[in-house]
Amino acid sequence: MRLLAGSAIVLGFFAMTLFGAAGGLNLPFFWGYVCVAAATTITVCAVMDRDLMKERIKPGAGGTDRQLRLIATPFFLAHLIVAGLDVGRFHFSDTVPVWLRTVGLAGMAVFLALPLWAVSVNRFFSPVVRIQEERGHHLVTAGPYRVVRHPGYLGAIFAFPFGGMGLGSWLSLAPLAIPVLLILRRTIIEDRYLSKNLDGYQEYALRVRWRLVPGVW
Repeated sequence: MRLLAGSAIVLGFFAMTLFGAAGGLNLPFFWGYVCVAAATTITVCAVMDRDLMKERIKPGAGGTDRQLRLIATPFFLAHLIVAGLDVGRFHFSDTVPVWLRTVGLAGMAVFLALPLWAVSVNRFFSPVVRIQEERGHHLVTAGPYRVVRHPGYLGAIFAFPFGGMGLGSWLSLAPLAIPVLLILRRTIIEDRYLSKNLDGYQEYALRVRWRLVPGVW
């Protein structure tokens, strides 16, 4: 309940930011965006391991790259503000056709399902790169981890721009470049860290070659 309440507060704040920037509520695709995000949040809270909930609320000590969420959040807020201002007020680049907005929301939902799937099979899905020795951290190779080594990051990288298209603002995609680059950086850092510190990860990396996109990287 604590995680669900906290997530609801964060989601509510993001929704207020989006609609506040737009200056109105009569924006169906904005509501669609919020509904996709809310459905994902509720499902994550339902399937997440209880100990993982505690880890995600307050990560344990140690590890590296602990400030990713803190650094990325202002850029995500900028994305929402630009989308709201663009679509609701100034119309600088709100020329995304309805069919592409629909594809954007559908793509956002599909790619958000990847981190959701990863959370459901990986009880060590921490927001911090660290070995959770106190929780018996071990290698996870089930579900999407059979195909790529970092499915959660893959989902986030593609869900962001699809969501921007769903909101209907081309200009709102610009602030997302920084979070995407930060996630790519995190992927490299985490892959190297796990290779050095998690038993069996080097052998796993030889079997599952792709970090994010099969056939690409």
